[in-house]
Amino acid sequence: MISPAGTALDAEGPCEVLVLGIGNLLWADEGFGVRCVERLACLYEMAPGVRLMDGGTQGLYLVQYVTTARRLIVFDAIDYDQPPGTLRVVHGDAVPRFMGCRKMSLHQTGFQDVLAAADLLGSVPEAMALIGVQAEHLDDWGGPLRPSVAACLEPALDEAVALLAAWGFPCRRRAQPLPHSALLDPSLERTPFERAPLGGGSGAWGNGEGL
Repeated sequence: MISPAGTALDAEGPCEVLVLGIGNLLWADEGFGVRCVERLACLYEMAPGVRLMDGGTQGLYLVQYVTTARRLIVFDAIDYDQPPGTLRVVHGDAVPRFMGCRKMSLHQTGFQDVLAAADLLGSVPEAMALIGVQAEHLDDWGGPLRPSVAACLEPALDEAVALLAAWGFPCRRRAQPLPHSALLDPSLERTPFERAPLGGGSGAWGNGEGL
């Protein structure tokens, strides 16, 4: 988790906007959400009040962060029953429904539970958006994002940047991207990870030029 300046924020303190990437880097396109927030951190300086977070597969452990955010943006790989690489943005009450449709992994059900718990606590963010991509391939342990999904990284960031600006939190593109996002261990960032995938994953699918 990083602040606009790249330093740690109080994990339990309130924030105006939580930008959350969820998914599992170890299962190919499942890592899309985390790759989005990683790249966003490297390419953009956030406005004050915006918190970036790698939510991974933490499930209900994310409740404490969601309930202290006024607005929420989630990046994820979702099954919309669309062609691979289809990017879609869903807002408001529709977000929990799409996070549960034909779930692709356990973390999606977990995040539905997060939103349900936040609702029970009376602390659902006042505005929510899901920026999701239709995955192509998941059953590849240690594999990279498939090209159709990797091609959606920049468009997904564009959607998030536009939404942040519309909410009154414009971010500024860095003159030079940061070499590391501070969200992940450097060995798990996209470039080194896809050059040497774990478990003999299909590294040939990706070019490893993540950042």
